[in-house]
Amino acid sequence: MSRETPTEEERERRDEGAPDAAEAAGTEPADEGNAEGEGTRDGSEEGAAEQVAHDLDELTATKRERDEYLELAQRTRADFENYRKRVAAQADEALRRGKAELAREIVPVLDNLDRALNAAEGDEALAKGVALVRDELRAILERAGVEAYDPAGERFDPSWHEAISTRTEEGTPAGTVLETLDRGYRLDGQVLRAARVVVSE
Repeated sequence: MSRETPTEEERERRDEGAPDAAEAAGTEPADEGNAEGEGTRDGSEEGAAEQVAHDLDELTATKRERDEYLELAQRTRADFENYRKRVAAQADEALRRGKAELAREIVPVLDNLDRALNAAEGDEALAKGVALVRDELRAILERAGVEAYDPAGERFDPSWHEAISTRTEEGTPAGTVLETLDRGYRLDGQVLRAARVVVSE
């Protein structure tokens, strides 16, 4: 027995009862999909803004730390430069003191050599030997910056001269150095030993 062809009325009822194709396929309305896409974009923009703010904070912190290290390095460099200058000044002062102390020890020897030279006037060979030693010692002191001075004829100055005695000499103003008994010695403008002199009254 052959199957009867459905009538027009049955087809209409069947079509009315069938679910919508889009709903049957599980497809959501297009408007809802667009709304969700916009929400995702907003979330991405907020995340990017937060990342930029975080990067800026890190950059600011790094710059501050760099400035602190730079200031510390500059301060350390200045401290080291001051220390270097202070040590150099101390070394120069120690060297000057050493020269002065050595000169003070040698000066009396030069005085004695001058006296020996005066006493050896009758012995030419002895006088020559004594003069040679005296001149060599003087040259050593001169190389060290020690200067000998003879103030004969100058105005008496107590800061440079030591008056051993006085005498009257006609035609010479009072307070004039008449004779130098022992030469004076100075180093860098500082008196190591004042010249011992005779001064006019």
